[in-house]
Amino acid sequence: MLASGKMVGFVPTTDYHQARAFYEGKLEFDFVSLDQYALVVSVGGHRIRIAKVPNFTPLEGTILGWEVNNIRSIVTWLRERSVSLEKYPFVEDRQGIWTTPTGDQVAWFKDPDGNILSVSQHHS
Repeated sequence: MLASGKMVGFVPTTDYHQARAFYEGKLEFDFVSLDQYALVVSVGGHRIRIAKVPNFTPLEGTILGWEVNNIRSIVTWLRERSVSLEKYPFVEDRQGIWTTPTGDQVAWFKDPDGNILSVSQHHS
């Protein structure tokens, strides 16, 4: 039953204004609504509910990620939009893209609240 439904992501924020500027302004997601419960954006036919939480500590792992066809062009696009990639010690690529032993590629970045997001290109 659930397999036929659309997935909804949930992201915590402390500031709707900053979150909207990032997700709509920098990442170009479509604004859907803002009310006392959440800021809602749409991306790829799915929704993300960005809920205001007064106090939270961002997770140490990725909370949302997107599969892309050309990770290098997406990384360039993110940088052009002043989105900084995370620099982890195991990432040796100058652009900040990690290649897994199986050939998959991943790059990470954070939203204004410190939530870790990623883009990935999977080896066929």
